[in-house]
Amino acid sequence: MLNKTIIYKLLGALLGFALGYAYWYFIGCEDGCTIRSVWWRMSLWGTVMGYLTTSIVIGFFNKKN
Repeated sequence: MLNKTIIYKLLGALLGFALGYAYWYFIGCEDGCTIRSVWWRMSLWGTVMGYLTTSIVIGFFNKKN
């Protein structure tokens, strides 16, 4: 069974994916941008950032307790 930390990190990555895709769809760049011009690159970037941000937040709260 998965523990809460892994579930939170996966949810953070999923949220990051959705936000990365939304950024590409609404704001993205058509020419000259390496990451923002293709939907899957921006979604992958969002996934990594969501995972890392969630890891930092979880680490902060675990250290606080």
